[in-house]
Amino acid sequence: MIHDPVGHEEVRASLARAYLAGTLPDALLLLGPRGVGKQRIALWTAQLVLCERPSAEGPCDTCRHCVRVRKLEHPDLHWHMPLPRPKRASSPEKLQDALEDARFERLAELRAEPLRASWDPERSAIYLAAARTIRSSAGTRPSERGEQIYIIADAEMLVPQESSPEAANALLKLLEEPPDDTRFILTSSEPGRLLDTVRSRTVPLHLGPLTEEQVRTVLVELAGADPGDAAHAAQLGEGSIGVALGYLPDGGDPGPLEEQRRRAARIVQAAFQDPGEGYRIALAEFGVSGGQALADLLEHVDRWLRDLAAAAAGAADFAASGDARDWLRSTVEKHELHPVDLARAIEFVEQARLEARGNVSPQLVVAGLVPELRATMLRDETAATGA
Repeated sequence: MIHDPVGHEEVRASLARAYLAGTLPDALLLLGPRGVGKQRIALWTAQLVLCERPSAEGPCDTCRHCVRVRKLEHPDLHWHMPLPRPKRASSPEKLQDALEDARFERLAELRAEPLRASWDPERSAIYLAAARTIRSSAGTRPSERGEQIYIIADAEMLVPQESSPEAANALLKLLEEPPDDTRFILTSSEPGRLLDTVRSRTVPLHLGPLTEEQVRTVLVELAGADPGDAAHAAQLGEGSIGVALGYLPDGGDPGPLEEQRRRAARIVQAAFQDPGEGYRIALAEFGVSGGQALADLLEHVDRWLRDLAAAAAGAADFAASGDARDWLRSTVEKHELHPVDLARAIEFVEQARLEARGNVSPQLVVAGLVPELRATMLRDETAATGA
């Protein structure tokens, strides 16, 4: 059974009031950073709609419909999420069936382990075949409670990585005019990647970060983390349970996001070494494919630069990387870094992230980024050319 929702009390109260007043939109768009609980609030809203005794406090949490939603077993709850493209699906019909099988497998995994890190190293999307399944299913009558709810997680992935808008367009008519007995709840941590037509057909609702204490408590009480590890991960999570989970140790190894954070630190450190270091680290640590994974890693490069900017502004105590404050201060002092130069360096990282999402070799992206960072942060005019 999925855990109780954490935080977002005002949002939940607003949703309950709207539902009881009959003004809850038929197509909601929950926005906010990764891992702050958008999926859980979407499920809570579905529970509210399907509950036998909803109140201003929300769903009753005890009726059979509430229990079935929390077990992810209610027949009128349809939760869709990005999935890797199945292999050996030779026709649209076979792909549609294979994606449904994969979705049910993912739901089974979520029932067994609902608290999961918000990090997907696989190439995933919500494909046109999945959108067709949603469109076909939404045309049927609800099984039990008079309404059915479709949750579409990470809706920006309705535009697959090959940049085809077909999957999103397949749902536009449904979002514009949902059947009387159908509601949609979309979630997104990157609304800028949504089609304008999707945004215009949904009512946005923003969910902000949780407190560091809320995240730490969940890591200890629900994830069973060591209190010290939980405190470290909660600080790095910046208000996101899903992100913080990725920083927890995995047995004797660092968590997946902690490993990314360390790799990102090597990229930043390379910029303070000789001008050719960018080429060496690119060849040693990166391949010619895997742009999405690099885009995720560059988020950590961005965070390291922001922490350096905080230290350069005399605010190292507010840096997210609390375990690296001595390095942040010493690096700023040694290289006489200025916050304005670091802000300009962050712009290069953002450009590199865009390139990584395209069909560009990660080796080329990193090899070009490191000298640009050096030239900007150290005002080294020869660095960008490797001279």
